[in-house]
Amino acid sequence: MSLFPAQWQAIPLPDAELRLLPQWLAADEADALFEELQRSIPWEVHRIRIFGREVDSPRLSCWIGDADATYVYSRTRFEPQPWTQALSSLRWRVQQACGARFNSVLANLYRDGRDAMGWHSDDEPELGPRPVIASVSLGAQRRFCLRRREQGMARREVRGLELPHGSLLCMAGETQRHYQHALPRTSAATGPRINLTFRWIDARR
Repeated sequence: MSLFPAQWQAIPLPDAELRLLPQWLAADEADALFEELQRSIPWEVHRIRIFGREVDSPRLSCWIGDADATYVYSRTRFEPQPWTQALSSLRWRVQQACGARFNSVLANLYRDGRDAMGWHSDDEPELGPRPVIASVSLGAQRRFCLRRREQGMARREVRGLELPHGSLLCMAGETQRHYQHALPRTSAATGPRINLTFRWIDARR
């Protein structure tokens, strides 16, 4: 039985389970939420490790969640900020839409087209073997890319998805095991974008 109700748009990708609701939030609600989160979240520059050295992440971020939802990424341990009222309400709605529980959210603010996210999979041990990752996009539309992990560099085909303002993307099943994803830089004039990736952290791991 599929995790997702019929109104989701299925994204055909072998060995993966992706669904998209392009207009999950009404435009006026998405506008108000974007403004609220841009103002109220304590944005900061996270340090990440790339090719053995620590660098500033090319975007602003904030890790938010339940008190025990500690997250380790790129050898850095993140203690969660408390839920804001807006994010707490949004979490409940995302859970209902995706049929899954979430105890944390990574908020990213891409200030313009120069801010980006490199290739990676959300496959840290505390996420479990088949994590459900729910991604809400607000603000400027950006291209979200996926590629197969097992293929050689020369053979890797990249699949791109446009994630519009107010959309909800859910990645489940074996997606993180078989695919990497990224948000590439763009030279096109583009405004700020907020992305919220809800997930469940297993504090026992």
